[in-house]
Amino acid sequence: MALLNFRKREAAPAPVNRQVEAFLDGYSIEVMPRTAEKVENFRDLLPKGTRVYIAHIEGTPIADMVATAARLAREGYPVMPHFPARIIRDRATLADWIARYQGEAGVEQALLLAGGVEKPHGDFHSSMQLLETGEFDRAGFKRLHVAGHPEGNRDIDPDGSRRNVDEALRWKQKFSETTDAQMAIATQFAFDAKPIIKWADDLRAAGITLPIHIGIAGPAKLQTLIKFAIACGVGPSLKVLQKRAMDVSKLLLPYEPTEVLGALAAHKAADPACLIERVHFFPLGGIKTNAQWAIDNGGASGTPAAQQG
Repeated sequence: MALLNFRKREAAPAPVNRQVEAFLDGYSIEVMPRTAEKVENFRDLLPKGTRVYIAHIEGTPIADMVATAARLAREGYPVMPHFPARIIRDRATLADWIARYQGEAGVEQALLLAGGVEKPHGDFHSSMQLLETGEFDRAGFKRLHVAGHPEGNRDIDPDGSRRNVDEALRWKQKFSETTDAQMAIATQFAFDAKPIIKWADDLRAAGITLPIHIGIAGPAKLQTLIKFAIACGVGPSLKVLQKRAMDVSKLLLPYEPTEVLGALAAHKAADPACLIERVHFFPLGGIKTNAQWAIDNGGASGTPAAQQG
């Protein structure tokens, strides 16, 4: 008698949401020098051409930032280092950083932001001041991103309004008309699609046309996300995580951005003119975990569209 084979069948992979797959086209991801050091080869994780932001945390030597940029460039990735205004002492320092990034890593993209430090280290306190120097245009940068806050920013608007952040975006919109560099808004992460969509629609109604690269937290433990969300000043959408934490059946399961990305992708499909153009991942649960999730959900970064948009 033949022996029956009762070997357990592997579960079939979940079908890919085609709207999410389209929305993930050209996604970008963020790293820091200390996390990049733990990755033996980024080509094992990310498709060639994926835009990689390099976060510049206060205290990180510029040499470490430039070395990380050079390493990623050698492995085939366009890099976009952060330029946090409040840790740049003066215009000479800014020019030096730009020259080092270009000379050692061929950098031609940058994310300009105020930075998370309370007291400026020198002459600059905002990304607008960095833009006004003209150093990025002089160096021929092809792409400049600026920060966006779908749920506001208490550091910029302590009263909870949007007055200062909205005024800054209007200024940046006008500046975009004077530079040869392509500009876009890269945002803080959020967990609820509704305030993100309303924010984007409000910007469009106010005459803002800068495309939005929406920040999304990658898969991670729920406790990890809540910690980062509080530290980064995430607004009302933090309630999405807090509600999940109250559900015992979900408490121990890792968070995945399936719901928020699904809603954003559906909105983008229904309104192609929406300012929300691409996805930018914050890999709070690890680069490898985030990269694998993107692959499993149809993400194919590094396409011609990604390099152009």
